[in-house]
Amino acid sequence: MDGLNFLYNTAPGRALLLPLSSRTLSKICGAFLDSGLSKPLISGFIKKAEIDPEEYEMDGFTCFNDCFSRHVKEGLRPVDQDPEVMIAPSDGLLSVWDIAEDTVLPLKQSEYTVKSLLRDSRLARRYEGGICLVYRLCVNHYHRYGYVESGRKSVNRFISGALHTVRPVALAARPVFVENCREYTCIRTRRFGVLTQMEIGAMLVGKIANHEKGRAEVVRGTEKGTFLYGGSTIVVLVEPGKVQIDPEILAASAAGEETPVRYGQAVGRVR
Repeated sequence: MDGLNFLYNTAPGRALLLPLSSRTLSKICGAFLDSGLSKPLISGFIKKAEIDPEEYEMDGFTCFNDCFSRHVKEGLRPVDQDPEVMIAPSDGLLSVWDIAEDTVLPLKQSEYTVKSLLRDSRLARRYEGGICLVYRLCVNHYHRYGYVESGRKSVNRFISGALHTVRPVALAARPVFVENCREYTCIRTRRFGVLTQMEIGAMLVGKIANHEKGRAEVVRGTEKGTFLYGGSTIVVLVEPGKVQIDPEILAASAAGEETPVRYGQAVGRVR
């Protein structure tokens, strides 16, 4: 039995979840991973996660989080320039789900609604009949992410919570996005209506590092922020009738399969 199965599927493990998932512990771990004391972890992480040194800038790391939030080499994440397409805001494994009034959000056995995720019933109603795109990042993915579309963004809203892992073993036992810290902004766009883009932190991620917190004009594909250590997730909510997702992605999602995508890649077109 691995560590996550122990934590989520045994009585002693569940007793440990509260202290392990506290924001205090997360901040302590984050401070260590931001310090020079964490540098010895870098070489083992690169090897275990099979990080390709030809794809990333690998020089000048002063701590583990420098490595984890490493920059990709120039030109290796081109943003699709077709103004009619919707892009992926990050690397990750993509699932797409329809949203109805009582939809349980589409993350394995996670149990929450759009309303409980956003904590805003009025905003949630905007997306009834729309779609939810879920980008799940693993630890070996590129952990910088961009704006999904150009437009006028709102002030960011941060919702704190206990930090639980987004790996599927956790989803079977806990409504993970109800518990995780998350931050979202609404983007009023010309082609896709009002989009909501949300970043969600996982266990031991004490920081969702978004660059711009206030209202601003933003450009799709420009860097919005970065996750620090841990597998994390981005959710994009789209109003009804605004986008046609790539049929192959839809077919995979209908079959319960995630589609690997990269930052800047086209995933759908305006309707």
